[in-house]
Amino acid sequence: MISRFERFSTIIAAISRCWHKIAADAMEEYGLKGTFALYLVTISRFEEGITSTSLAEICCKDKSDVSRAISAMEEKGLIKRTSVNKNVYRALLTLTNDGKKVADQIKGLADIAVSRASAGISDADREIFYTAIERIAENLQNISESGLTEL
Repeated sequence: MISRFERFSTIIAAISRCWHKIAADAMEEYGLKGTFALYLVTISRFEEGITSTSLAEICCKDKSDVSRAISAMEEKGLIKRTSVNKNVYRALLTLTNDGKKVADQIKGLADIAVSRASAGISDADREIFYTAIERIAENLQNISESGLTEL
């Protein structure tokens, strides 16, 4: 019998692998990595701008990964940085017009992917799933920060 650990781990790994493939395919035409899709969509929610530190926290990504993504997307003309009080480290990131178009296209593709991925799942089951997976993520975050005290 498969243990809960093995089942959970392989399901999460399969979801992650598939998500990365879908995102990579969606971003290929823009010459960007798949992980950048999440950054574009997230930045689009903050019309007034968002700092790279906040972006990293919201997306649960390393600051170095976000920094490389910002540079690449800025080079492609999809985002711009606006310094705050002449401080580039607290610069606000916003989408350019081209960035907004790409983010909207990515959101559309994401909606299709999420809809197809959740085919056959009722709204009630989906709500239960998100509640459960958020609790699991929160618990794992706590464990990763404090360590396992009991084995």
